[in-house]
Amino acid sequence: AQALIGEPKIVVVDEPTTGLDPEERIRFRNLLAEMSQKDIIIILSTHIVGDISSTCNNMALLNEGGVVFNESPDKLIEKAKGHVWQINAIDSELDAIKEKFPVISTVPSEKGWEVQVVADKLDGFPGKKIDPNLEHAYVYFMEYELGQSLNGEMN
Repeated sequence: AQALIGEPKIVVVDEPTTGLDPEERIRFRNLLAEMSQKDIIIILSTHIVGDISSTCNNMALLNEGGVVFNESPDKLIEKAKGHVWQINAIDSELDAIKEKFPVISTVPSEKGWEVQVVADKLDGFPGKKIDPNLEHAYVYFMEYELGQSLNGEMN
């Protein structure tokens, strides 16, 4: 609150919603959105994807000290279209999937697991393409556009 006294032109917030309950997180995101409508530049440093996708109209990804992406979240998501898959797997397939692909999520299902991965193609595994979200897009960008392995499973 003190940072807003004097109507600053730029506000820097570092991990602002970490530790907040869901209601306070929403309230803070709404505050950031209101501030952005008043021509205040907000620099948001966060690892919480929901904070980015709900408050930012432009984002920058930094890697090894340099900016590697500087566009809208939607542009990053667009890059991942056609590269996000859902595989319905059984227990015995999980290790092979984790070794072969960056895994975004593994959720129990009636028949085993619903596993979301990013990949150009699914060699040897049946799956279906799904629409990417910002988290999928980040992993796709880091793995396939920058060539930086995120070491398998994310979740």
